[in-house]
Amino acid sequence: MQTELNKAVSILKERGIILYPTDTIWGLGCDATNTEAVAKIYLIKKRVDSNALISLVAAKNQLQEHTAVSIQQAENSLPTTIIYQQVCGLTSNLLGENKSAAIRIVQDDFCKQLIQLFGKAIVSTSANISGNQAPKQFSEISDEIKNNVDYIVNLRQNELMSTPSTILMINEDGSIKKIR
Repeated sequence: MQTELNKAVSILKERGIILYPTDTIWGLGCDATNTEAVAKIYLIKKRVDSNALISLVAAKNQLQEHTAVSIQQAENSLPTTIIYQQVCGLTSNLLGENKSAAIRIVQDDFCKQLIQLFGKAIVSTSANISGNQAPKQFSEISDEIKNNVDYIVNLRQNELMSTPSTILMINEDGSIKKIR
């Protein structure tokens, strides 16, 4: 696993795109703080950039670098993706139209180590062309996606991954709305 971590981190540092297994599905990833890298993901997915992307962080303290969320709120949100209304430190082209950001604290060991080694949040979006069904395993990922990334992580390629994360939104008044 260390070789895969090192190769993936190297690509992320070069503004590249990785195809990698997450704690929910196979995803396309890049540096969540780099506008150019995020733009590449929109191109690969053929997705309009007004549709926000999810970012992954490794721990509660990293979440707090991007939101004003309390430790208690972060503990209560595991392993769900939360849409936060007030964020900082992420590139603007992965935010929603209202400048919100969807962020999840990862549970997967590879992802957690990857983010820790990289030292920044990374993007996680399903490895499919926008509008197509998300692949449930590596073999279902289209050649078009595979041929347009800079690195494919060679782990868990036979594993079935069929559960995207639940997405909740924390509204300005503190109320919570289920999105997915």
